[in-house]
Amino acid sequence: MTVEILPLPRNSRSEKLQKTFYEVYGKSPEFYIRVPGRVNLIGEHIDYCGYGVCPMALEQDIFLAVSCHEDPKLFLHNIDPKYDSFECPLSTDLRITLMESAPQWHQYFLCGLKGIFNLLKSGVNKGLLVVVSGNVPQSAGLSSSSALVSAAALAATHAFELYLLKEELADLCAKSERYIGTQGGGMDQAIAFLAQEGSAKFLEFEPLRSTDIELPSGAVFIIAHSLSSLNKAATDHFNCRVVECRLAAQIIAMKKGLDWTQIKRLGDLQKMLNMTLDEMVQVTKECLKETPYSKDDIMRELNTTSSLLETMSLTKNTRDLQSFKLFQRALHVFCEAKRVKKFHATCKTLSGAKNSLVILGKLMSESHHSLRELYECSHPQLDKIVDMAKGFTLGTRLTGAGWGGCTVSLVVAEMAPKFIQYLIDNFYRPLGVTDNFDSVVFTTAPKGGACVYTCD
Repeated sequence: MTVEILPLPRNSRSEKLQKTFYEVYGKSPEFYIRVPGRVNLIGEHIDYCGYGVCPMALEQDIFLAVSCHEDPKLFLHNIDPKYDSFECPLSTDLRITLMESAPQWHQYFLCGLKGIFNLLKSGVNKGLLVVVSGNVPQSAGLSSSSALVSAAALAATHAFELYLLKEELADLCAKSERYIGTQGGGMDQAIAFLAQEGSAKFLEFEPLRSTDIELPSGAVFIIAHSLSSLNKAATDHFNCRVVECRLAAQIIAMKKGLDWTQIKRLGDLQKMLNMTLDEMVQVTKECLKETPYSKDDIMRELNTTSSLLETMSLTKNTRDLQSFKLFQRALHVFCEAKRVKKFHATCKTLSGAKNSLVILGKLMSESHHSLRELYECSHPQLDKIVDMAKGFTLGTRLTGAGWGGCTVSLVVAEMAPKFIQYLIDNFYRPLGVTDNFDSVVFTTAPKGGACVYTCD
């Protein structure tokens, strides 16, 4: 199925975007693009290991106004004045030059274009005029960056009249975002394109499969921003975890008599060993030590050289690391994959049962504990919200990469306003927040996926 093409909704936001486009470019947009942010309910840091996840799309989104023009150049303007406008020539060898600092906002847009331009056989024969409006909180673990990459790719797809299935677009965008330097999985892009109104998704990968999740009646999810944030492309934190999982898989493979150079992900290792997740937990405990591995330890375990290790296992920004926690990372991944399966099964078989919400909440709380203790990607502000939530929610966990960003909480409907007010009074006001509370703490429900809006 291809992305839906719908009439443009008339509201204050679309009118502002249309007006700004005319003010900047002196003409009206030809079409619009909407790509939502997402919240992951459970299944953190396991999509890039080959395991399924349970996200849903948000109301918050990246919203583009776009028009084509004859000169093959990109002109990019953001409604938010803190982001500088950008322009550059367009070609099939579009280059994205990364510096030591965090990537610039326009570079995420270029990632999406580059992915599409790789498909163009006749070259880039037109340019793009674009105005961007985004209301997904930045660096909050709600997929604002992936939404921008995906919006750019969808805009180019429509402008250059390419016909790609949603699954093809999701896979292309997941690969394209790696141009920015992060070695992520495919969750963000998959839910951006495959989301449907009213339904969360159970997503599986290679090949990408999507199953609707009907959330139990009475379930309300609340997102709360910790007011701390980390751009995962600006540090080695995220890629370090990817590499630690890869190294864990490779050392276990070596000890089980497999060719470690052919193993990249823990999920692939499980398939090759033909074991259950419970068995993989036991194998982790048997094959990996709990104390950190040095780079020399890993080379001895794999009977390899530093240069081959860098080629087969490490990334550009992890080659200087000297200490790796493999046992903890692998244990989190296998146990989190088990929690995702139980979450999905609970929604499928117990959607009307009174205790289903309790089960889901417990799984979410266990997920956060694992992310904090085993994966070490939480943050004091996140942990504070989790602690404050205990009297109001059935379960709370960090969502997204971590090291800041947001929590997601499962609450029963009657407790939602009480919990939100408690956070306003006891978390946000003491931090100096005095208004616009609905931008940092809000309820959410599953929204629809990416679409193209026409002006007719």
